[in-house]
Amino acid sequence: MSGILEGKRVLVTGVLMESSIAFHVAKLAQEQGAEVILTAFPRPSLTERIARKLPKPAKVIELDVTNAEHLGRLADLVGEELGGLDGVVHSIGFAPQDALGGNFLNTPFESVATAMHVSAFSLKSLTMACLPLMQNGGSVVGLTFDATIAWPQYDWMGPTKAALEATSRYVARELGKQNVRCNLVSAGPIGSMAAKSIPGFGELASVWDTRSPLEWKLDDPDPAARGVVALLSDWFPKTTGEIVHVDGGLHAVGA
Repeated sequence: MSGILEGKRVLVTGVLMESSIAFHVAKLAQEQGAEVILTAFPRPSLTERIARKLPKPAKVIELDVTNAEHLGRLADLVGEELGGLDGVVHSIGFAPQDALGGNFLNTPFESVATAMHVSAFSLKSLTMACLPLMQNGGSVVGLTFDATIAWPQYDWMGPTKAALEATSRYVARELGKQNVRCNLVSAGPIGSMAAKSIPGFGELASVWDTRSPLEWKLDDPDPAARGVVALLSDWFPKTTGEIVHVDGGLHAVGA
């Protein structure tokens, strides 16, 4: 029995640790039949080392999503390796330390601008860089963290995720005629490198211990990865501009 991504070619960003959602997306995509290529920044060698733990070899391309030169050469580099693309996974987020950890009212605009550029605007930049390779349409899937409410310690990453969610809807709107879908998975907290960089992450994550209808495990990225892979597949052919919650159901309940 073939996998749901059989014959698909998928680019995955954000593989930094074996515990990351992006790593599990790449692993599951390969298991489901896809050819996978990875991007990394600022340390491609780290991603290359982690990539050896995937079921199959995966080439790693250096990509700074704020660098126009990197974006400009991406299609050629990926095209040489895979010929084209059917799916793109945006798993990129960054905010300077002064934009996190309870410093919301004192964060300078320069730090906010950096967070917005890397974490939200990059969804559009990455998609447009890959668009020449999606001649037959494709699926773009990003990762968000529920931006409908304010979280403790999350500070400017909250507005950044809200911008990411709005950007996804506009990408979906603009590229629908080219049969390119754009959706997000809103995942619950995972103990990844990105999460550990947030001061007070434990306080934020502890909400799931008491409020999540389904048991949530901080050390299990697999459910979120399955959501991403499902959206990459042909099983959601007419779904775009959507946010699929893989958070144990916490988004749906009150205190």
